[in-house]
This record gives sequence, C-alpha cells and structure tokens, in this order.
Amino acid sequence: MNGVTREELLTALATLRRARVRGRRAPHKPLLLLWLLGRFASQGSTAMTYAAAEEPVSRLINDFGPPVRALGAAARQRAAMPFVHLERTLWDLRDAVGEPLGPGTDESGPRLRALGAHGRLRPAVESLLADTGTLAAAARVLLDQHFTPALEGPVCEAAGLDLTDLEAATHELLTERRERRRRQSGFADTVLRAYAYACAMCGFDGRLGRNPVGLEAAHIRWHSQDGPDEVRNALALCSLHHTLFDLGALGVTGARTVRVSGLYVAGSPAGRAVGELAGRPLAVPQPGRPGPAEEFIAWHDAEVFKADVSAA
Repeated sequence: MNGVTREELLTALATLRRARVRGRRAPHKPLLLLWLLGRFASQGSTAMTYAAAEEPVSRLINDFGPPVRALGAAARQRAAMPFVHLERTLWDLRDAVGEPLGPGTDESGPRLRALGAHGRLRPAVESLLADTGTLAAAARVLLDQHFTPALEGPVCEAAGLDLTDLEAATHELLTERRERRRRQSGFADTVLRAYAYACAMCGFDGRLGRNPVGLEAAHIRWHSQDGPDEVRNALALCSLHHTLFDLGALGVTGARTVRVSGLYVAGSPAGRAVGELAGRPLAVPQPGRPGPAEEFIAWHDAEVFKADVSAA
C-alpha cells in the first residue's frame, strides 16, 4: 500500500474480508487492528511479535467476539487467525529471519511462536496514522462496522484507545461520525414508548422530573450487523442491563424470558441481583407493538450471548 491516501485507508478498513467461524461473525481482524491502533497511539509503532500479541488479542476476541462453545487452548487463544489473515495491503508479517509469511501460513499459535512470527502495519499506513484525525477515523470505522455503541467504551479501553480524546482533535471527524451513525429517526423514542419507559428486564422506570433517565433502546441484532431499527428487533433496557446484554452476560430465550450467562459472577447484593433475573419474563410491549422476533433472539444467542462453555 504505497502512497495510500487517507480515504483509501479508511475504505480498506471498511471492506475487510469478514471471516465466518461456524457460520457466526468473527470480528478477529477488527479487534487486532484496534489493539494495534492503541499501541500506535501510545508507542508510535505497531511492530509486534505474535508471542507478545497472543494473550491480549485473544482476550479481546474472547471478550467481544462471539461465544466459544468448545474448551481447550485453541478456543482460548484466538489471535493466530487474524495475525495470519489480516490483509497484506495493510499488514507485513514475517518470520524470525525476516522472510515474509503468506496468508497460507498455519494459523497455529505454537507454530507462529516457533517461527518467531512478527508483524507491523505497512509504513504508508503508519505514516497516515501519525495524524490524530486519521487514527481516530480508522478506529471509528472499525467500531461502526463491527460493534454496537454500548460496547465502544469497553472495547476501546481494552484496546488501549482513548477515542474521546482522539475524536476531540478534529471537528471534521465528529461531523463524519454523525453521518455514519445515522439511524431511523425516532427509533429510540418509539422503543421506549412501546415498553412504557421501563426496562424490559428489571422494570426500572426512573425519571428526573418528567424525563425518563437511565433508559435506552437496545438493538437485539446489532445495527452494525444489519439489525433493523424496528421494535421487533429492540428492547427498552436500563443502561446497566443494556451494557450486559451487548456484552453477552444477559440474553433472551425463545420463550421471552431473561437468560444469565453461566460465566457471570458477582459477590455483592447489587451484583447478585443481575443473576436473579434468570428466568424472569420480559415485559410485554404495549398493545399493538410487536415483541422481540425469534430471528433476532436467535442471532443474539448465537453471536453475542456468552454460554458457559464448561456446560457444552
């Protein structure tokens, strides 16, 4: 990618080949890239050995990718796939003696460590990322394409990115963000009204004077993953349960009851209250409004909900 422009870089990031693992989304490349952007923001370089990247990148994938249904080291260490398959127009991957490693390299952690595999974003890419606005725009493209707004903060924190500071560096980027994040007008208010301005899981209905507070319209199938802005693909949730729903700690059964991940643990009474939601019926929308559609519940169960792998 010699002489690449900012627009060409952002287009390349927006059109990453989207891998599927057992038919489910696999945001492995975006998460690797976000982690590399975090390193570049803090250190001015994306140069990294596979051995050093394996644990933090695998943790990102395990935390923010689809649930893993199998046990074992291969399920836990998931960084090898994006390290090998990230597009070579962006990524330069070599072995210990500097020989290029192609996308046909065995995507095995032990093999990559034995080869002394190390990678770095291409010099032209790093040169563009030296501009704060471009770095922030690159992160924004990856977040918008592959995640949902409630996860932006947790993903960025885990990747070592302070997106708020980066975005504040350029007014142009904020304008672009508003254009990219446009959703159907009135969607949130329609969803909240359908659920009578109360959390569908816990019933929270707080107000500050006349105004509801701490309530949000949550997509069941994420907007970034082609989920429509419709009540049948949404729940009114309090801010806490929205975040836990998008992280996969909470889910919904086909019988419209709340699921709690077997991986969720808490010691305090407030934390245990989340676990006590298990089996609780979801609130029913107002008459004339559809409840959650089975197709979107099935998507969330397969792509987001963190089932207890020890029970698999």
